[in-house]
Amino acid sequence: MADTPVYNASEPSGGDPLKVDVNAQYEGFEWEYIYIMFCGFVVWLIIPGIGLLYSGLARRKSALALLFQSMMLLAVTTFQWMFWGYSLAYSRTASPFIGDLKNFGLMNVLVAPSPGSPVLPEIVFCLYQLLFCACTVVIVVGGAFERGNILPSLIFSFFWATIVYCPIACWTWNSNGWLYNLPSLDFAGGGPVHIASGWSALAYAWVLGKRKHHGEVSHGKPHNTTLVFIGTAFIWFGWFGFNGGSALNASMRAMLAIFNTNTAACTGVLGWVMVDYIKHKGKFSVVGACEGAIAGLVGITPAAGFVSIWLAACIGFITSIVCASMQNINNWLRIDEGMEVFKLHGIGGMVGAFLTGIFASQSVSALDGSTMDPGGIDGNGMQVGRQLAEITAISSYSFVVTCILLCILKYIPGMHLRVNEEQEMIGLDRAQFFDEQIGDWTMYENTPGVFSSSAKEEPVSPPHEKQPSSNAEESGK
Repeated sequence: MADTPVYNASEPSGGDPLKVDVNAQYEGFEWEYIYIMFCGFVVWLIIPGIGLLYSGLARRKSALALLFQSMMLLAVTTFQWMFWGYSLAYSRTASPFIGDLKNFGLMNVLVAPSPGSPVLPEIVFCLYQLLFCACTVVIVVGGAFERGNILPSLIFSFFWATIVYCPIACWTWNSNGWLYNLPSLDFAGGGPVHIASGWSALAYAWVLGKRKHHGEVSHGKPHNTTLVFIGTAFIWFGWFGFNGGSALNASMRAMLAIFNTNTAACTGVLGWVMVDYIKHKGKFSVVGACEGAIAGLVGITPAAGFVSIWLAACIGFITSIVCASMQNINNWLRIDEGMEVFKLHGIGGMVGAFLTGIFASQSVSALDGSTMDPGGIDGNGMQVGRQLAEITAISSYSFVVTCILLCILKYIPGMHLRVNEEQEMIGLDRAQFFDEQIGDWTMYENTPGVFSSSAKEEPVSPPHEKQPSSNAEESGK
């Protein structure tokens, strides 16, 4: 076996390719970084998957806006990550709370061994972690469901990634981070991705306020269940790379994490469908099954590389039961968070992080040949307390800082976080896009059910338009 590459601080970029063969240091480890690159490609599919999921859950008149945002948020986050995001999260000279700007503009991020694993070139590690950040940002903007202005959401995403995601990623995964050294156990992002996105989406929805005519049946019905199903399939497939690549090597631990991912998603489906079947007196729900899969995936994310297969099944099942039981959480909180990001990602992430502390096993983490992280199964009861510290810190930081950021943006002249009432009534698609397809929909705007096939919803006319009189009224005149 070749010697493991060693980072040389005197050549932070990994060497001059005009003088040496920079590939030579990775001879014997090619499959390691090829595997992580493949996992990165798979993770990328989560982003359009979320776009399809959100688009299907929304009413038709705002469906294209959510597809568009998923693509635009990936573009904005990529720029942020290249600009300073990677450096703030993963610089080798980071403080316990946030990185410095030693890698500003991806300076020296090329072929040197990465801070995450010496067998990965840093450029591979950087791309893989970029996709985690992008997925998280796309999840967060679901909190602006059907009423958030698109341009301000893009500006918000740049700053949210900078002051919320990057510090939390540094806490959790940077070797200098305070949660990393506590240590809290987070294999693939239960804290930085799910808990942070869930609480931030809740903050986004709270600051924007409720949708107009909130409470109507049509607001809670997906317009296209097929898109919901396809989006969930993309997300489920992408999660194999999300969890399977988080070992940062192609070890047996990574293979187990992939098996655990599928297991938890499946038991998540079973748990949620069971709750729906009991609640709705023997009837099923396709959307409920999809939500159950996502709840199981969220729950297993922090635990995938720490627990055995049967305990992964328990985590998926328990997480989905808890999330399905929180069906009325928005009413309890009096916040209109229609995409249920907080219920699935926030609550699901907290349940998963807590159960990781209970079920983590040193014998599982040791499958990569070097990690020895004991959990509750090994008698390490303190790990549950450390997981609670992670949950509390990330929840409070992400919610409070997101609220502050949104309030600052809200009071900047010209920065309208929310569309006006007329635009909300006609839908984000017609209000903010000029695509020919959207123009074609105007022929259906007076046809009942065109915007919501599930709810038989009639489009609401803008406030300034007078509603036509019915035949009965005309005859009365």
